[in-house]
This record gives sequence, structure tokens and C-alpha cells, in this order.
Amino acid sequence: MSDEPPRTIFSVDTNVFMDWHVRYYPTDIFPTLVVKLDDMIAAGQILCPAIVKEELDAVGTVELTEWAKNRPQVFVPLADVLAQGLSIQSRFPGMKDPKAEYEEADAYIIALAALRNGTVVTQETPASEKRNSKRSHYIPDVCRELGIPCISMLGMLRREGITF
Repeated sequence: MSDEPPRTIFSVDTNVFMDWHVRYYPTDIFPTLVVKLDDMIAAGQILCPAIVKEELDAVGTVELTEWAKNRPQVFVPLADVLAQGLSIQSRFPGMKDPKAEYEEADAYIIALAALRNGTVVTQETPASEKRNSKRSHYIPDVCRELGIPCISMLGMLRREGITF
């Protein structure tokens, strides 16, 4: 038996990938981040429901959609989290964006973390920290009410001891 503690599973929101590639940690400046994230992927630590890939395909950069396409093991079939995700949506109807044209990944990201005893990683802020919030619940609000850990990408990097 290994003396190593079990590794945390991170259920990652679409906005984390978007912010990583475009805003905060672009690969031309942080090329080793891809390597370190790939190590976490290989260890089965970074997961997200397949609907996140659909969102990335719809709004991601060419580089990001190619990155996601080359890492299919990250994306958990929606059927695996569907019942739990629908339950969360039913319990927190104020989480749904009233202007959303498509099914959103938020409830399924939370469901995946709940089912795998994981931590949600999102760049969202709670409703109470927003001016003129359009919704009553965002991912951090729902995670808090359900007792599911929720951190930012920077929080995940710190928790995992990733440095550059």
C-alpha cells in the first residue's frame, strides 16, 4: 500500500479553460502549464462532463478546441452525471442563465464533483459578490450550499504545488 494521500479530483468549469488559454495563463507565456496539466490529466485528476467540450467547441479558440480534442479522457459522458445534474438544476433553478440558448454545464460540473468526492474549479464568483447579479445562484453558491469544495484555477495550482 502507498503512503501517498489520495489525489484530489477536480471537476473543471468551461471558463477555467477559457481563462487559462486567453486571459491569465496563455500557453505562449506559460508553456510548462500544459505539461503540468497533462500530468494531472494522466493521473485522472482533471475531469469535466462532456458538455464542457461542447461549450469549448462552441466558444473556444482554435488552439483550445484542438487541445480538448486531443484529451478525450478528460470528458466524462453526460450520462454518468445526468441524474445528479438534473437534481441540482431542479433544486437550484436560480442557477440557470435566463438568456442561455443551450444546455449549460454548471449543474453537471457540480454533479461530477459530488459523485467523485472532488473539488469544483471555476472562475465564477458568488452572486453576493456581483453587482446586479442576473441569477440567484452561481457555481460557488451551489457548492457552498451542497458542501462541495469550490476553488479557482489559481487555487487548484496552489493546492497541487504547481509553480513556474
